[in-house]
Amino acid sequence: MKIGFISLGCSKNLVDSENMMGMLNVGGHELVNDPSLAQAIIINTCGFIDPAKEEAINTILEMAEYKQDKLEKLIVVGCLAQRYKKDLEKELIEVDRFISIKEYPHLHEILAEELGVQLASYGKSERVLSGKPWSAYLKIAEGCSNCCTYCAIPLIRGGNVSFPMHQIVNEANALANKGVKELVIIAQDTTKYGVDLSEDVTLLTILKECNAIEGIHWIRVLYMYPDEINETLIEGMAKLNKVLPYFDIPMQHASAKMLKLMNRRGSKEEVTSTIESIRKHYKFPALRTTFIVGFPYENEQDFSEMKQFIQDVKWNSMGAFTYSPEDDTPANLMEDQIEESLKETRLNEIMAMQKEISLANNESLIGEVIEVLVEKQEGLLGRYFGRSSFNAPDDVDGKVIFTSPRVIEFGSFINVKITKALAYDLIGEAVDS
Repeated sequence: MKIGFISLGCSKNLVDSENMMGMLNVGGHELVNDPSLAQAIIINTCGFIDPAKEEAINTILEMAEYKQDKLEKLIVVGCLAQRYKKDLEKELIEVDRFISIKEYPHLHEILAEELGVQLASYGKSERVLSGKPWSAYLKIAEGCSNCCTYCAIPLIRGGNVSFPMHQIVNEANALANKGVKELVIIAQDTTKYGVDLSEDVTLLTILKECNAIEGIHWIRVLYMYPDEINETLIEGMAKLNKVLPYFDIPMQHASAKMLKLMNRRGSKEEVTSTIESIRKHYKFPALRTTFIVGFPYENEQDFSEMKQFIQDVKWNSMGAFTYSPEDDTPANLMEDQIEESLKETRLNEIMAMQKEISLANNESLIGEVIEVLVEKQEGLLGRYFGRSSFNAPDDVDGKVIFTSPRVIEFGSFINVKITKALAYDLIGEAVDS
């Protein structure tokens, strides 16, 4: 069959989608980008926060319109299907099958029944990479055991389950053999890797193994829980030449009171000490974080403490979000919910503050030569766009824009001298060395 595939939500979900597409590809199906050509459409959904749920529902309804044409099967998988399967089956009769995450071990049987062809087991076929061929996510664990009071991930995905070491290394080698040059290590909490395994392995073990793989040039780690980044990990990363000095440390808040209400470990004092250690080992580390504003009981003193912490650390990249109540989470039952207008005011205030900090950080790089992964070229002016160690591939951290007197192949690494700084982007020119 001709099958269209839509992946919504996070990078962890994207890896699931790429595994499903690999299974379908090996099964002889043709993957198509145009839904009007598809005989079947599979939508991998996110069910984490209200905007993601709305996007998923709207996408399902939009794709259901194609049933008036060639579309024979509309199948919905992923977090939304896991969380609200029974309700969705009643409300969205346009969908032929909802498949929850807990059914993934039998996904090949379910899809074979729906699509009428035998398939290999889920996760046993080579992934179909849906992004740029030189960069790929490497998921090392499933689920999360941190149980933050605002988060539904443990309810949807279950507790932390680390993948076997040999499975991860084999996948990393397979990606390198396909031409992947940048591995992006992901999980709900990458620093928790190995705690549930009998073998003595950690995130650092994974990094050492991947660092030895021929063809891999960059290794980037995302989603590092604040209190799990210790001196051993920092020193170990600094000794691995392919591992980027990129530290994605989601804080969510700075106030001790708020962190306790969120059930978050790691105080601002501990994180400040961790960042001092990181800066001791690296000249220009990339420090990224996220914050939630407007969490229940957040008062002006709590918010001021967050602002001061942001000013003190001077993060290179910061994402911030207003608190969104989630079904079946402890925070949803808390009293003293903050008004939406106040949430938005606080959000705008810290994002304006971060814009100035980001500009100052970028200005400190003027005159420096940095390595850049080239990804595309502007048609009109001929300028190139790429990413440095400061820029993850998820379009959060900005980019490097530069000129070059010679043609540069996409997916190659070159040196760029920074000549100008913008709030989120760097401007430069290619140099020979």
